[in-house]
Amino acid sequence: MGERLNSARGRAFVGRDEELGRFGEALAGDPQAPFAFYVCGPGGIGKSTLLRRLADHARAAGRLLVELDGRFVSRDPADFERATGPFLDVPGTVLFVDSFEHCQWLESWLWHHLLPRAADDTLVVLAGRRAPQPQWTADPAWSGLLHVTELEPFSEEQARSLLVAAQIRPELRDRVLRFAGGNPLALSLAAAAGSAGAGREEIWAPTADVLRTLLAGLIGEVPTAAHRRALEVAAQAHSTSEELLAAVLPEEDAHLLFSWLRDLPFMESTHRGLHPHDAARETLAADLRWRAPNAFEAIRRRLADEYLRILREAPEERVWTVTDELFYLFREGATLARLRSWSREDEVHDRPLHPDDIDAVLRMTEETEGAASAELVRYWARRQPQAFSVYRLVSTGRIVAFTTRLVLPAPPDPQDLATDPVVAAAWRYTDATEPVSPGEHIGVSRFSIYPERYQVPSRVIDLSSSRAQAEAARARGRAYGFAVYRDAETWAARVKGTLSDTGARPRVGEYTYGVFGVDWRQVPVEAWLMRFISATEEPVRSGPSPVSRAAFDQAVREALAHWRDAGAFAACALMRTRLAADFTDPVKELRALLRAAVDELAGDPRGVRAREALAAGYFSGAPTQEAAARRLGLPYGTYRRHVRQGLDLLCEALWRQELHDPR
Repeated sequence: MGERLNSARGRAFVGRDEELGRFGEALAGDPQAPFAFYVCGPGGIGKSTLLRRLADHARAAGRLLVELDGRFVSRDPADFERATGPFLDVPGTVLFVDSFEHCQWLESWLWHHLLPRAADDTLVVLAGRRAPQPQWTADPAWSGLLHVTELEPFSEEQARSLLVAAQIRPELRDRVLRFAGGNPLALSLAAAAGSAGAGREEIWAPTADVLRTLLAGLIGEVPTAAHRRALEVAAQAHSTSEELLAAVLPEEDAHLLFSWLRDLPFMESTHRGLHPHDAARETLAADLRWRAPNAFEAIRRRLADEYLRILREAPEERVWTVTDELFYLFREGATLARLRSWSREDEVHDRPLHPDDIDAVLRMTEETEGAASAELVRYWARRQPQAFSVYRLVSTGRIVAFTTRLVLPAPPDPQDLATDPVVAAAWRYTDATEPVSPGEHIGVSRFSIYPERYQVPSRVIDLSSSRAQAEAARARGRAYGFAVYRDAETWAARVKGTLSDTGARPRVGEYTYGVFGVDWRQVPVEAWLMRFISATEEPVRSGPSPVSRAAFDQAVREALAHWRDAGAFAACALMRTRLAADFTDPVKELRALLRAAVDELAGDPRGVRAREALAAGYFSGAPTQEAAARRLGLPYGTYRRHVRQGLDLLCEALWRQELHDPR
């Protein structure tokens, strides 16, 4: 079968003669041939096709191959090195890395540390959208060993050869060439459409958007609605496995649909599943979003639900991969665009804190936040060393940043409160809003120290926030999550709609800090994550009340007592709480809110009789409480017991609305 595939690829392959010739010389052991081949060019120019052809030649020459896809390379250089093991140990091995732009941050490390340790007679082929860094092509040591090729579009002769090989009807070839030019991807899509019997002449009418037109011609009539939904999944998911397809489309035959997807000419296969070619994905996603926006959004939500399920159940080593796939799904959301950098320029990987890292961590803290904060870092490193993540540049291994995510159980440790003003402020906020019960805990992203990009969106903050959100999703008993930023006003705008500004501004040394939080008991992690990553922003309104709980309860009782007197009701203390802050007609709307809250007590088994007692005592027009008891046919003592229970339940329900405003 391998020989048949090789033969078929050889018949369909056109052009790239120079690249094939130089690589053939290297395979033959020519001492003047390059050791490293670097192929670059835009999406759809044929890099992956060329790599597959080179791999066929290497296989035919009896070489051992190691093939990697940059889209799925770990952030840790040690993992990359393990994956390329034979390249370092087995003479004659050929290493292929496709989509290298997705792990471009490895480049310096490759030239400095990995490639010089290659076994005898090995070769390496890299393919990516970006050219290599100039210092390597200019380096005298590498100039004779590195061959860089920037792929160009096919010439007209080469393009016509491809269409002949694809058996495109002669009368259509000129039209196809006018549309596709020399772009190999566009030509391949056109060829696939033609060879599949979709080569109607009108498909190739001129248009400014070649790929969109070609995709429309290629897909044509999708066999069934289920096949269309499978396309919607593949267009959005980072990679699509048969298992993922079955979870998102449980009512369909996932095996059949996955096989169909795999046969589409713009799909590529990796060890994690299928993904469309980058250019095809963007075109297909835009087309589906325009043509079936509701279905597009429904599939995206299903994917997010499945990623969240996996996130809760995944083994530790899969957590960060699943988190990245979840965020990739919503990479165009307004909130993520505001909070995340999506940069690969400062690619880093994190490791737990090691005793040898302490000096670097303290030095970075003192440089950015002063000596007082450095002492707090020392304190927490002793108390919770497991809370620290140390970030190193992938290219050099240099420590550039660290973060600290504390886990603090209730009740708070007095020593923590006395030592760290920020942690003390977080606990004060919980006491003022909704106290944390024994057995629960809070999470505090206490430090995020990256001197070169201090507290601005960066890869470090991307990774740290991903870790914090994954930990929150997997934690049990987490009551609150808090984040701490020095530039409070700027970050208040960035986190708006996802975290509440507690209003606390604790001071450490010469700096003040903003504390932002979310009560996980009020907002399920799944709902919060969907709000965080979605394109539409729904604010999370939560924060301390301007009145104490005791004063609030008294205000509720006062408002009920003045229910029938509009003037007195308008002057009551409840009008000055957050409940009435946004009302257009405060008296009318607050009265309606109170009445609805009393009626809702009947939904609690404890509140059925309590609701009846409150309605009779305050809303029915009974002149006295005794008269209300008689209306209900209850002894006065029993009636008063129901009223007290009703007031307790009502005050509790309204206090939650005061703090969290679920309207």
